[in-house]
Amino acid sequence: MNKDYIYLDHAAATPMDPLVVDAMLPYFSEKFFNPSSPYAPAIFTKREYQDAKARLARCLGVMADELIMTAGATESVNLAFNAANGVSLISAIDHDSVINSAKARSEVKLIPPMKNGRIDPNVVKKMLTPDIGFVSVALVNHELGYIQPIEEIAEIVKAERLRRQENGESLPLIFHTDASQAAALIDVKIKRLGVDLLTLSAAKVYGPKQVGLLWVRPGVTLKANIFGGGQELGLRSGTENVAGVVGFATALELAQKRRSAEVKRLRKLREELVKDLRQAFPDMLISSDMKKSLVSFLNISFSGIDAERLVFLLETRGVLVATGSACAANSGTRSHVLASVGLSESEIDGSLRLTLGKLNDDKNIKRAGEFIIEAVQAEMKRTSR
Repeated sequence: MNKDYIYLDHAAATPMDPLVVDAMLPYFSEKFFNPSSPYAPAIFTKREYQDAKARLARCLGVMADELIMTAGATESVNLAFNAANGVSLISAIDHDSVINSAKARSEVKLIPPMKNGRIDPNVVKKMLTPDIGFVSVALVNHELGYIQPIEEIAEIVKAERLRRQENGESLPLIFHTDASQAAALIDVKIKRLGVDLLTLSAAKVYGPKQVGLLWVRPGVTLKANIFGGGQELGLRSGTENVAGVVGFATALELAQKRRSAEVKRLRKLREELVKDLRQAFPDMLISSDMKKSLVSFLNISFSGIDAERLVFLLETRGVLVATGSACAANSGTRSHVLASVGLSESEIDGSLRLTLGKLNDDKNIKRAGEFIIEAVQAEMKRTSR
């Protein structure tokens, strides 16, 4: 990538940390062995793979044999929904991978969010009827950045599960969360969250793409999606991606060490960016809740302006931004997330998702603000003719 670009799309992809690359490189050359082979070098490679899983487990506060390694968050989500029975209760603002996985397997009911993007636990409680067998709410929303009250929702799910057990009702109740957008800046301790299944992606924590995991609470029954040699407890067959899992473990450990300082740094950068933009555009809509969203997220809207044109104009100025999630943008449809929180079509069409990260600093955020102001003012002038 041109080093002069200002990258404001860390929610779509993060660059691999150089220390992650260094940790992975040996497994592309001298440690290339298949972990299932019977000779000493392969056995040693398998031990290092198992050690990497143990490192991931320590970061998450769980046991290594509870982790199923996958080829990314979408696969993990699809595997999680194999535990679904009955009707699935899903956040209306979750990622397409969650909503579409649910729809492919069962009837789906969508939990409407509040205007700020919060999923209200009381609404979940009211919607948790006896026919619901699976609940899924992302820990951090992928467009607004809202940090959801997962622990509160988990308590409600547990209470309903206990009620069913006491009344002899046979339908199990499982709670899943996709924590992919959270782990770089939130200490994801699974037992504290109280969920039954948790999805994570290496690609969102400055690790390699196409590497993910699904944590499975002991006692939860899953069916495999991929069949073959029986790797990952028979739930995800295929030769283990040793390099990828070592990279994932290294990335998550680095995120834990740097998290506190990075949260403070990004909060300051976001505040400065908002200050500059608000000064230029007092009527600018900020859809991200500045107190309850992840500090790296800023979703803004300029009603009457075509955000797709803004993306193009900003790229010509060296600023890379998004209008929403990269996956949804490819579909050519309006954001279901922004529609669900009540934005008008004009506001949705004028929305930009800015997500900050390691590639940002005081200098390039200041420049980004200036370029965004220039681009928006140019579009306002063009559309007012």
